[in-house]
Amino acid sequence: TGTGCTEVFRGTITDAPDFNPSADAETLYNAMKGIGSDKEAILDLVTSRSNAQRQEIIAAYKCSFGKDLIDDLKYELTGKFERLIVSLMRTPPYHDAKEIHDAVKGAGTNEKCLIEILASRNSKQMHDMVAAYKDAYGRDMEEDIITDTSGHFKKMLIVLLQGTRDESGVVDADLVEQDAKDLYAAGEEQWGTDEAKFIMILGNRSVTHLRMVFDAYEKIAEMSIEDSIKNELSGDFERLMLAVAQCIRSVPMFFAKRLYKSMKGLGTADNTLIRIMISRSETDMLDIRECFRLQYEKSLYNMIVDDTSGDYKRTLLNLCGGDDDLAGEFFPEAAQMAYKMWELSAMTKVQLRPTVRPAPNFDPAADAQALRKAMKGFGTDEDAIIDIVARRSNAQRQEIRQSFKSLLGRDLIKDLKSELSKNLERLIIGLMLTPAEFDAKMMQKAMEGAGTDEHALIEILATRSNEQIHAMNAAYRNAYKKSLEEAIQSDTSGHFCRILVSLVQGAREEGPADLERADADAQELANACNADSDDMEMKFMSILCTRSFSHLRKVFQEFVRYTNKDIEQIIKKEMSGDVKNAFYAIVRSVKNQPSYFADRLYKAMKGLGTDDRALIRIMVSRCEIDLFNIRKEFKETHDVSLHEFIQGDTSGDYRKTLLVLCGGED
Repeated sequence: TGTGCTEVFRGTITDAPDFNPSADAETLYNAMKGIGSDKEAILDLVTSRSNAQRQEIIAAYKCSFGKDLIDDLKYELTGKFERLIVSLMRTPPYHDAKEIHDAVKGAGTNEKCLIEILASRNSKQMHDMVAAYKDAYGRDMEEDIITDTSGHFKKMLIVLLQGTRDESGVVDADLVEQDAKDLYAAGEEQWGTDEAKFIMILGNRSVTHLRMVFDAYEKIAEMSIEDSIKNELSGDFERLMLAVAQCIRSVPMFFAKRLYKSMKGLGTADNTLIRIMISRSETDMLDIRECFRLQYEKSLYNMIVDDTSGDYKRTLLNLCGGDDDLAGEFFPEAAQMAYKMWELSAMTKVQLRPTVRPAPNFDPAADAQALRKAMKGFGTDEDAIIDIVARRSNAQRQEIRQSFKSLLGRDLIKDLKSELSKNLERLIIGLMLTPAEFDAKMMQKAMEGAGTDEHALIEILATRSNEQIHAMNAAYRNAYKKSLEEAIQSDTSGHFCRILVSLVQGAREEGPADLERADADAQELANACNADSDDMEMKFMSILCTRSFSHLRKVFQEFVRYTNKDIEQIIKKEMSGDVKNAFYAIVRSVKNQPSYFADRLYKAMKGLGTDDRALIRIMVSRCEIDLFNIRKEFKETHDVSLHEFIQGDTSGDYRKTLLVLCGGED
């Protein structure tokens, strides 16, 4: 639904039938009487009445007992639970007004809160909120925001605050084209950015119009408007424009992402969680739940269960209104969104950006001498080694290796091994090997010894191009005197083994999607979902391991149309173990490879202990390909930068080298 008119009610909280405000007021009075209060009675009553009904209860309470219900609740309750219950008692405009007031008063500004509210409210909600602010604080919201913010960020907030977005629903096709061209000209097409254009168009046009502009923009720019905003803008202004663009596409998806971020990682952003659960409970909570399960591997309900406790949790779960089956069929809107997500992924030409580039004025002989000097005599000069190795491209490092041998008759890799140790040694040696040698070595390390690191085998084989796989096969045979395929066969078994053997052939088709065949492939996958698991896995393998990535994007998109389900969730639900992980990795890579790697990096570092091998493998193998994109995805998904994560999770020279490869703080 557009932000204009909501045709269908998609909230979880509705008017209670047979409502009697005086009786409710008395129930609440009794629940707070005497020592201690009956919190369950309070929360059950408050969450089973609509906001309008709660206003009547407040009036009845004052009438019957001569006291202010909100004051009594504040007195009786404490902490997050108090904040949640008291906020539920306020009308939506007053609740928004208070949130904005809290965000700008005192030292420091809570920009996240300003962004969330001003990007997501429709015109009427804006006007009501401004009036409530005036009434509650005797001040002008616009003036307070102007005092507290600056630059383009301030200008866009003020534009949104006017509540003058066109809500007529009339769309002019010529203007759509013009706007798309203007946005492209204002950003991607030139050096520097014309921010005023972005502000004017994204701040005033109607939602329906802008959705069409975004589609037209993708065709011109070969990337989504969101990606352009990330490339062209920065800081709070970038975050605000991104939020506006996300709300234009889908307000429920915007909130699903905010809710996820408020609960994942360390600690919970309770104010955000409370604000969203309350403000959406009577509008689109059901849609938010749908988006949540489409986007994450968990239902909103389960996320709240895992992340909160006590009466606070019970209240939030009542607002959430129920659990969702992750692999169940989508509502039509969510199915359309899943379809659109694949379409977007198929349209977008991602510009891959490395973090390590060739060094200018490169002199291999001088580098070779400097490395020898750093290792000669007593002690090792790690800084000198890191400074050379991490700041050269792989091709340059190969020249240094050769110069070292030609000038000094020594093997640089052997020398480095004897001088360095532990993770620093593994990382520096990884950088000195050619990409093919490094991949081969990582495959070997994943298989040697007692256990097998299946995740490493999957990650390498699912993400390398045919060319890279052929080079790795040759390097493997050269280093270990047997074929990589034989090694895989002796180390894995069953369908998992067959998937890896198929991938190690490096024979994946290359080329654009064939639409008719994509449709047939999607139908075959859809039918396979009803077969027994053996047949299903073989059918998935015959398509997922052989078709080109651009073809698979189309296949997965049509799959949504045939099944009303997302291929990722089907794999998660119907398959298990290594087979599931292998297919999942392929789907994630097809959808968005940098995001898949960002996820692998996150898993390597979160929790107890670090999977250093995975960390080294990804940082080394991606730093000259797409580590910059991976960093952006990491920040986007986990709300913390890769730089901070590495900083907190590693130490010493090892950390120093990783941070050079990471190449920036975001």
